[in-house]
Amino acid sequence: MKHSIELSPIRFFLLILAVAEAIAGCSADAKKRQSNNAAAVEAAAIIHGRIVLQRTFNGSLEAAAEFVVSPKVSGRVERIYVDLGDPVKREQVVVELDDDEYRQRVVQAEADLAVATANRVEAQNALEIARREIERVSTLRERGIASETRLDSVRATFQAAEARLEVAGAQITRARAAVRGARIQLSYTRVAANWTAGDDQRVVAERFVDEGETVSANTALMSVVELNPIIGVIFVPERDYARLRVGQSVSLATDVYPGYRFEGQIQRIAPIFRPGSRQARVEVQIDNPEHRLKPGLFILATIELERAENATIVPRAALTERANATGIFLIDAEDKRVFWREVKVGIRDGERVQILGQGLSGRVVTLGQQLLDNGSSVFIPADRSSR
Repeated sequence: MKHSIELSPIRFFLLILAVAEAIAGCSADAKKRQSNNAAAVEAAAIIHGRIVLQRTFNGSLEAAAEFVVSPKVSGRVERIYVDLGDPVKREQVVVELDDDEYRQRVVQAEADLAVATANRVEAQNALEIARREIERVSTLRERGIASETRLDSVRATFQAAEARLEVAGAQITRARAAVRGARIQLSYTRVAANWTAGDDQRVVAERFVDEGETVSANTALMSVVELNPIIGVIFVPERDYARLRVGQSVSLATDVYPGYRFEGQIQRIAPIFRPGSRQARVEVQIDNPEHRLKPGLFILATIELERAENATIVPRAALTERANATGIFLIDAEDKRVFWREVKVGIRDGERVQILGQGLSGRVVTLGQQLLDNGSSVFIPADRSSR
């Protein structure tokens, strides 16, 4: 027995509506699944502007010049005229030694000179007497009164007198030299800071003796240093060495003056590297008119090695390695897809990196690259949360 099912118009309408809702639900699920396949990433804009490559090196300060004051003669230190931190002018007497012994040597040398002078006078008189005697005997010999032997004898006496006069003259020369030497040694008891090159004024850096001590010749008494300019010494590794040049500007900082920067210039670059560290010595000259900087201070020296104007810049996090190549994922703003672009890296400045290439603009992926391939769909949560 057959049964027929009759639907009222109302029930038929409800059935059609249910089918439509089911179809709509399936379409929404498909869209949701498609949306769920897109990778969530973070992005940043590509910018154009200046980028600078800088390096900061550790170092310390040294005096531009140091002169060690030492005596040329031995003696007891009688007086010291300067102390630590005192200014010293060129050729200023800074230490005086006991000079009694050296004054006595001058007196003795002058006395020897007087004796030598008297001996020469005596030799001159003897020579004059010998000359007269030879003239007299020569006259007698012509008259036949004096013998030839007598004439030879007075001639020998005359020659001996000439020799004694020459010896007396040499003794005077030696005595005069002894006087000059004694006076020079006496002057050495007044020890002066007589450096040659550089500024006319320096500062006492160290003192090594006290008054009353007995010192020998060439004993270090004190050191004086030149503080303006002052020299900063840094050591540069191989990778940065070729980018340095004499005259290059350097910015320096020290913990003694926090927040303050001193300016200097590279003065010398060593032509060799130290075998142990593979670093080269670089000297930076810094103006120091107020003597604020002191030798021995630790410094941080920042040097600009390279700069680029209107460079294409991305965050360091945007760089990705794929198949031994460096590149970035560019985001297509319209269809929310990314495209891999291999790039060459230029200057690295902290978290900013210069990339070399034409026509690079828009945004790049900075987080989530491990989820992506060329052409992958993406969405940026930050864009949605800002709506």
